[in-house]
Amino acid sequence: MYFLTGWPRRLLCPLRSQEEPFHIRPSSQRFYFAVLSETQLSIWFSRPSVLIVSYIESAKAAAQFGVYQKAEWKPDDSMIAVATAKGYILLFDVLGGGDGKSLYEPVYPRGSPRVRVTPGYKEEQCAPALSLEMKKPVDLEAPITSLQSLQEDLLVCTADGYLHVLHWDGLGSNGRKAVCLTTIPFSLDLQSARGGPSLDLEGVHICCMEYCVTLDGFAAVLSDGRLGFITPLSNTITTDLQGVWAADVNDGTCVAVNNKYRLMAFGCASGSVLVYMIDSTTGSMQLSHKLELTPKHFPDVYNKTGPVKLICWSPDYSVAMVTWECGGLSLWSVFGAHLICTLGEDFAYRSDGTKKDPVKISSMSWGAEGYHLWVLPNKQERQGKEEEEEQQQVEEEEEKEEEMASPPQPSLQAGILQFQFIKSALTVNPCTSNQEQVLLHGEDRLYLTCGDLSQVHSTSEPHTHPHLNPHDGSPLHHPSEPDSPLSQGLSTLLGHKHWHVVQIHSTYLESNWPIRFAAIDTAGQCMAVAGRRGLAHYSLCTRKWKLFGNVTQEQNMTVTGGLAWWKDFVVVACYNFTDQQEQLRLYQRSSNLDNAFASVTKLHSDTLLLNVFRDMVILFRADCSICLYSLERRNDSPHPTASVELLQEVSMSRYIPHPALVVSVTLTSVRTETGITLKAPQQACMAESIMLNLAGQLIMLQRDRSGPQVREKETPANNKKLLPFCPPVVLAQCVENVWTTCRSNRKKRHLLEALWLSCGEAGMKVWLPLFPRDHRKPHSFLSRRIMLPFHINIYPLAVLFEDALVLGATNESVLYDGLQGSSEPLEALFPYCTVERTSQIYLHHILRQLLVRNLGEQALMLAQSCASLPYFPHVMELMVHVVLEEEATSREPIPDPLLPTVAKFITEFPLFLQTIVHCARKTEYALWNYLFAAVGNPKDLFEECLMAQDLDTAASYLIILQNMEVPAVSRQHATLLFNTALEHGKWDLCRHMIRFLKAIGSGEMETPPPTPTTQEPSSTGGFEFFRNRSISLSQSADGIATGKFNLQKTFSMPSGPCVKGRDAECAENMYIDMMLWRHARHLLEQVRLRDLGCFSAQLGFELIGWLCRERNRVARVEDFVSALKRLHKDFLWPFPVVPGGSISSPLKNGRCRTVLSTRLLKSQSADSLLNSAMDTAPPQAASTSHTWLDGLGQTSKDMDAASSAHSNRHSPQTHDAFLSLLTNKVEEYSVGSATDLTETSSVVDGDWTMVDENSSTLSLSQAELEHISMQLANKGPHKSQVQLRYLLHVFMEAGCLEWCVVIGLILRDVNVIKQVIGFLDSPEVPPETVQSVRGGLLAVDAWVSADCLGYKPFLNLIQPQLQDLMDAAAEQVQAEAFQPGAQSSKLGASEGPGSAAAPRTEDGRGAAAPPGLAPPSLEPAGSFPRPPCEDGPPEQTEEQGEDEGAYDCTLS
Repeated sequence: MYFLTGWPRRLLCPLRSQEEPFHIRPSSQRFYFAVLSETQLSIWFSRPSVLIVSYIESAKAAAQFGVYQKAEWKPDDSMIAVATAKGYILLFDVLGGGDGKSLYEPVYPRGSPRVRVTPGYKEEQCAPALSLEMKKPVDLEAPITSLQSLQEDLLVCTADGYLHVLHWDGLGSNGRKAVCLTTIPFSLDLQSARGGPSLDLEGVHICCMEYCVTLDGFAAVLSDGRLGFITPLSNTITTDLQGVWAADVNDGTCVAVNNKYRLMAFGCASGSVLVYMIDSTTGSMQLSHKLELTPKHFPDVYNKTGPVKLICWSPDYSVAMVTWECGGLSLWSVFGAHLICTLGEDFAYRSDGTKKDPVKISSMSWGAEGYHLWVLPNKQERQGKEEEEEQQQVEEEEEKEEEMASPPQPSLQAGILQFQFIKSALTVNPCTSNQEQVLLHGEDRLYLTCGDLSQVHSTSEPHTHPHLNPHDGSPLHHPSEPDSPLSQGLSTLLGHKHWHVVQIHSTYLESNWPIRFAAIDTAGQCMAVAGRRGLAHYSLCTRKWKLFGNVTQEQNMTVTGGLAWWKDFVVVACYNFTDQQEQLRLYQRSSNLDNAFASVTKLHSDTLLLNVFRDMVILFRADCSICLYSLERRNDSPHPTASVELLQEVSMSRYIPHPALVVSVTLTSVRTETGITLKAPQQACMAESIMLNLAGQLIMLQRDRSGPQVREKETPANNKKLLPFCPPVVLAQCVENVWTTCRSNRKKRHLLEALWLSCGEAGMKVWLPLFPRDHRKPHSFLSRRIMLPFHINIYPLAVLFEDALVLGATNESVLYDGLQGSSEPLEALFPYCTVERTSQIYLHHILRQLLVRNLGEQALMLAQSCASLPYFPHVMELMVHVVLEEEATSREPIPDPLLPTVAKFITEFPLFLQTIVHCARKTEYALWNYLFAAVGNPKDLFEECLMAQDLDTAASYLIILQNMEVPAVSRQHATLLFNTALEHGKWDLCRHMIRFLKAIGSGEMETPPPTPTTQEPSSTGGFEFFRNRSISLSQSADGIATGKFNLQKTFSMPSGPCVKGRDAECAENMYIDMMLWRHARHLLEQVRLRDLGCFSAQLGFELIGWLCRERNRVARVEDFVSALKRLHKDFLWPFPVVPGGSISSPLKNGRCRTVLSTRLLKSQSADSLLNSAMDTAPPQAASTSHTWLDGLGQTSKDMDAASSAHSNRHSPQTHDAFLSLLTNKVEEYSVGSATDLTETSSVVDGDWTMVDENSSTLSLSQAELEHISMQLANKGPHKSQVQLRYLLHVFMEAGCLEWCVVIGLILRDVNVIKQVIGFLDSPEVPPETVQSVRGGLLAVDAWVSADCLGYKPFLNLIQPQLQDLMDAAAEQVQAEAFQPGAQSSKLGASEGPGSAAAPRTEDGRGAAAPPGLAPPSLEPAGSFPRPPCEDGPPEQTEEQGEDEGAYDCTLS
């Protein structure tokens, strides 16, 4: 189809004249244009667009003849007839142009590579030098209303009701005959003409008339507005004329005929165009369709256009351009698909919204091959605009103005507007290889949708196309680009919105303009073009054009029947001027373009159309016969060639009235009669039928299988006789394009064996095969195929069969009206036009049509075959949506509604629930009741979602329930969903649900709740929020404000619901908290600490406060061993294994060993330290490392047995090599408050430098390195370590000592165990806890001895503490080993976040610290004192504080 591109060009007339041109007529080949003004006849050339010659009438002659009005060319371009106002016909001879003299010659710089190859050959199309001579005028003595050129005659209509027939070369009265209109009988059809009512034509004349070759008659508009068609009953034009007229029309204004489709387009005063055809049986005029603007798309102007002024069919007759008295241009396809209109959008409005005046047009004409539309604007349009436009346009005028002595006056210059178009290759070359590619060609360039070239080169060639998957023929899926409009699961054809533009080689274009045919191969990698002579082809891979090396060969052939690609050959039907015969040639792509490498087959008649199907070529010839040839590739010579063999000839002359009426011819595998079964898809590959588009009627010829069938096995391969064809059957009317494919795919047989038709305003049609299901016998009443119509919003240019997509293009416009001055230049008058790629899904239309026809089983098979497409859910939604909108908004009740059927159909697919809810949410609320009446109660659907664990869809249903049900119901369902989401860890959904529940309570669903519970987490770490909130929330409110390193970051972090916010005043918050508490209890009971941490982090749950309350209830550990095992599993923490060899570890030196391990540990986690995770400085044991090594020696015998159990999974090494002192610097600050740490060093600074100082002196042996690597491998993932350390911190804060023991065990951290056992002596610890810890440790000891000897070294290490625990009596308090003040204040702070901060600055705490540790400096008020602790957590805490700035807890 045709698309407007760029801005129109303005051609300025170089001659000084007061007259404005008002009429333009093209010559038969459209290389010349005759332009009339009142006393001037000018001839313009098309490329370059320049004025060649102008004839100016003398004043005396002008007075005698009157002003010029109309012009007409003789078919051979040798004469022009001009009609004047006083009834004269002036005949002009057009002389020159034959002797090779040119008006303009190309001038090349010296040394340019261009050389004349053949004498007399013109390299470039130069404007020829022509002259005009007037012959004797002919006086018809009445005003002339219409001129029409026939082969040897000129037909002239005059206002006195006569038709005059003049011979072009006969002068005087002998060559002239006249027929009076009143003598022509008019009737409604030719049958009733013998005696039926006739039209009274007294005083009526023909005011517009055009001859139609293929109908052999004249379409005429009479002066009273009636429409008629006059046909000669005998061979001579003047005798035996008979007319038919169209009933009920009396406002006709103009007419244009379409020879290819046998249509007559009549413009009417109402502004619409009526397109008539002649009924072949009765001869009457039948209305085919109307071209009119619809109120839907043009509400402002559809009834304000005024009468139709002009209609112009394009040279290939595929589109019609229409203009009205009020101005504007509008383009329609031949059967009424609307393409462009300049009365709306950017054409009609400026960017500020003000309306422009449409350009009024006095005359227009298409240029060669339809690449340009030459338009003459009305006089008054131009008067005020000239001065400004002249300045603007002179620079961008690309035509060379001739050298005149004085520049012309701007105000005296006339202008011709040249609109530029690009068009689809299918309009003139409808061959199969173009079918999945959109290929457009402009005057000098090609536009194609080959997808992304980077992908084409990076993958192998089949990947560039959807259908070349070697296994199953399914489209190859590529990952979609983030910005692509559609998923690229289909093919690179949908890669992006951009065109790949290929400039046609200028050397070829200069001598062979205009390009007539273009074709692209099926892989989308090679294009071929053919102009006036020769051809050229281009490869996207090499990005090079191939032209004929020998220009003589190029100029000796012209392509007549079109181009196509077969494998890597260009197939051309051409005429050879040297031998004066038609030929079929095949040129190989990789060889040079030369006749020496071509396979040439002589043809007996002119070829009009050509097409390729598998290894066959089908030709349609001018004698109305069809020839089938087989193609075979030959590799015997160094250059591959193809052998061509005639298979079959089919004469069609009985069915085709005129060869020019055949629009396209296609071989297909489509068939209707028996043999369509699921068992035999291979038959789909055979050439079963011929499809002919005869003037818009699709005719099918099938092979005749009625005779005796010969099995293929019995016939030798070389003399297979092809079956004859049956008589033709008409499949459809008004067909513009046909798509079919020769591929087969068992999974998508419906789509691949269907026939796709584009039918203009009627949209598209698909002729779909119907298959019996599961090899059952087909129903006798069920036809084999069904024709289904459907509407799409784009003009289809290609069909992607497997992907169920139509590709097209559409015109977009860009406004540049900042250039406005006192008068508007062209850029302001017209927007800049571009062509955009578009695509559309059609599957939902077909499914719906099948359901309407009760073919649900077929619809199901078709849908299941496409269920893997990425946009299949969208297809389902569209189907529900379209049916719902139609039925729910219908004024009348629908007797047989389709929505229940569609709903039942969708339940067959797993995406039923989400389809319904997505459709509902995109539909207005008023239609919901109708929808859910058909698909089911939303409460039931909600419950189905919960059962299917599709929580996101359930949440969507909740919004619907909230609108349709009372608040109590939606709260009940929301609670259900909230609990399920908690259980599944869908934190985003949980946050939404909290907001939702609060909003139900406060009755304002639309706005976010006044105190948001949470913000979206900004990182993937998961535990940051946990850290930010739980610790700061457990502090008192005033404590948060003070504190030395509450950094500014605190303000940007969500503060979460503080204690004050969670008052009893809001029952809703209490309700939500109850659910959160219940979930936390549930997690803790099931020993799911990791989930508990995530839950707290993601939802800002106050974990410490809650644990304080639950300390003696649910936060107890029933079974230490199973809890330990569960933690190992949840945190992916390996069980420790100690090999016997570790006794002789080379790293006996504690200092050296620890520094190394610190280094390795830190370097391993340096990135995550700063991003999300907490620091994991190695835990240090004070003065116990030697004891442990001795103990290790004693227990090694026990361990040998156990070491093999885990050694296959983890490298055998304990974690405990980390337990020695770091360096002597540790005493200064390694265990102190977080603030100390911040002042002295940061993890990144101080510790790194410290390690470097020490490590510079180290030299490592191989054995040492092995030992270290074993150590590292024997502990769990870094992230798990961070999480466990943090949980340990939380449980310590909350005083849940049993959990601290379990985590201390898994981390194998001596200090933790020592601290906890120290705490147990406090009077505030209930005796059950002491009992539980004691029992738990005994159970662990028993389990370790039996099942997990890897823990034995660690248990030996804490043996003294265990011993103390066993020995001590429960009620005894050991004051010298523990500071009660610290413990009580710690527990107090944890239990009541609002408790007084008085006891927090303890002075005497240092006394209880283990020997060798410095007393901590003073802490800021508001920090939390903690029991003595190892080195890791203080660093952690500090790192966190520095990183997040959200809490300032210190560790004592």
